[in-house]
Amino acid sequence: MATLNITFDGHSADVPVELERHISDGDVRRIAVELVRSGGIPGLHRFHLNEDAFQHYVVDRFRGAHGEERIYLRPKVPFGAC
Repeated sequence: MATLNITFDGHSADVPVELERHISDGDVRRIAVELVRSGGIPGLHRFHLNEDAFQHYVVDRFRGAHGEERIYLRPKVPFGAC
């Protein structure tokens, strides 16, 4: 079990996802599109979300204090860029 946190349109929400293996960043983005379209994330339902809505988003991965996987899908930020 992993927790996917999606930040989109000024909102952020966590959703548990069952993962049997490590998934690529592209898979994270694809899963996020389907979750947002389906209404699977409270406050982030967008029925007509484009397939490439998260194309330029960053995928960050961390382990929680008890070893649980946390995946963050967030927009790139303007500071720190060259």
